[in-house]
Amino acid sequence: MMGIPGHITAVPGLSRADRLRLAGNGVIPQQAAAALRYLLPRLLAESS
Repeated sequence: MMGIPGHITAVPGLSRADRLRLAGNGVIPQQAAAALRYLLPRLLAESS
């Protein structure tokens, strides 16, 4: 969950439902990195 091993899954005492609820609609690191790679050059081009 969330793309990081142990981020939520390694917390003792959380049920699967609790882990899914905590993950919610969060942005995983891989998704954020892809968005930055795609958007940053466009933003920098517009600002210059």
